[in-house]
Amino acid sequence: MEACQMALMNKISEYQFVCVELNLYLDTHPEDEAARADYQCYAKRLNALINEYDELYAPLMNFGHSPTATGCYVTSRWPWA
Repeated sequence: MEACQMALMNKISEYQFVCVELNLYLDTHPEDEAARADYQCYAKRLNALINEYDELYAPLMNFGHSPTATGCYVTSRWPWA
């Protein structure tokens, strides 16, 4: 895996971690509007990072992609390979 691809994967992992932690926090503190705003900001950026990775390298997930490109996930280079 090239350095740019690895850096993008690391950034995606960081944002996923933050989103999971904020989601868990919001489960017990649903009235915290600042945390909710943070979650929405990080989730939006995470989606943008995942879309960027999909466009540059290959899909990270095997669902939610074009129905005309069925099976492209299986034949593309996987992120951990």
